[in-house]
Amino acid sequence: MTAPEKPKNQISSPNPISDLAWFSIIAACVKLLLIPSYHSTDFQVRRHWLALTHSLSLPNWYSDETSPWTLDYPPFFAHFERFLSLFAKLVDPTIVDLHNGLNYKSPSVIIFQRLTVILWDTVLIYGIYRLGRKLGSRERNLIWVLVVWSPALLIVDHLHFQYNGFLMGILLVSLSLLEEGRDLTGGEGWVRGFGRLVAMGTVVVAVFVAAYGPFVYYGRIQQVFHRMFPFGRGLCHAYWAPNFWVFYILLDKELAFMLAKLGFNIQAPTASFTGGLVGDTSPFAVLPMAWRSPQPRMITRWVAYAYTCGFLFGWHVHEKASLHFVIPLAIVATQSMEDARHYFILSIVSCYSLFPLLFEAQEYPIKVLLLLLHSILMWLGFSSQFSQITSAKAQATGQKKDDKLGLKVSPGISMQKGAFDIGYIGMSYIFGFLVVETWGRFLHPIILEAVELASCG
Repeated sequence: MTAPEKPKNQISSPNPISDLAWFSIIAACVKLLLIPSYHSTDFQVRRHWLALTHSLSLPNWYSDETSPWTLDYPPFFAHFERFLSLFAKLVDPTIVDLHNGLNYKSPSVIIFQRLTVILWDTVLIYGIYRLGRKLGSRERNLIWVLVVWSPALLIVDHLHFQYNGFLMGILLVSLSLLEEGRDLTGGEGWVRGFGRLVAMGTVVVAVFVAAYGPFVYYGRIQQVFHRMFPFGRGLCHAYWAPNFWVFYILLDKELAFMLAKLGFNIQAPTASFTGGLVGDTSPFAVLPMAWRSPQPRMITRWVAYAYTCGFLFGWHVHEKASLHFVIPLAIVATQSMEDARHYFILSIVSCYSLFPLLFEAQEYPIKVLLLLLHSILMWLGFSSQFSQITSAKAQATGQKKDDKLGLKVSPGISMQKGAFDIGYIGMSYIFGFLVVETWGRFLHPIILEAVELASCG
């Protein structure tokens, strides 16, 4: 597998930082407007973690039960919360008060926490800059639109409230370093030579020692693992991720109902279904290639493939975990029409599967408009990208024919053949979202209410 050649007519902008700054400023303005919007229980979870890491010594971080929102993220994220708590205390001491701060919802804590997410998105911006700085301006700007203006990240981080943009930024920085062949700095990779292997192993071990060593020293490592791997929560998250286990659970429920009807002593499941659609995944046949012939420039594609597999078959997967492969896929989406089609469908599926996170009526127009705007920008961006590529190829073909036959071929003749499309099956699949949303949001409640009134009458 080789990376597609970039059209020769794509000239890099002399100042990509200026271009990215404009994208980032526009995104920041939208995020600021969303500060008063809905936030989930994760908002109080993160506020409590600020108080917990600030008020307690490190050995007690993973054993405290002052609040039901116990710390269950890895130690480096706990240290990140500890760092933020230093500034939170200056803004409002109640934010980091372990007891008086429970369920604290003053404007000070809301503004502080919202602003921390916005400010730490600079890591994401830096990561996408490193990955796109050497590309042509058209391709680079399209990637920046897809990532910096990602509606899924807006929904999860700036409405639902998390720090995925910051964490995705670290991943993108790592991928950029790996693409440059800097394996040790990037954190992973296929290295040759025993000396480099030892160096890589030393780096990996040092990271684990730095994260978990203090808890081993204080004899609290068992509590850390108990919080980080809560197998008692079950195979699937409360909000289902659209992955393989949906089929498994559906089959289990159907079998339970059928066997109960037939007289077997089986308790039929009563758990309710939640939102989520089963999406098609990209058939990247890349792992054998990655193993036999590692190529730094392909690492982003391979990481996206690995994350896709983890999403489809992982334990207790939340639907927002789709960001782990959708964001890297945005980096490779401009390389070919096939990649663009995969990303177009998967990004829409990912964003739509996040809709149940925002269930209040006032946020409904926001999430719908974000998805519609993202879909329009993707369609226009990919159409422009691949029409440009087709035009360049047609121009090259026309020049060759001129040499042989003395004929002039207009490069615009073949442009429509390269226009972006996802085919009839893809369009039907996307149209299915409109049908599902219309039924679930509007028709089903009306019909259900009518049936209940009729039964009462």
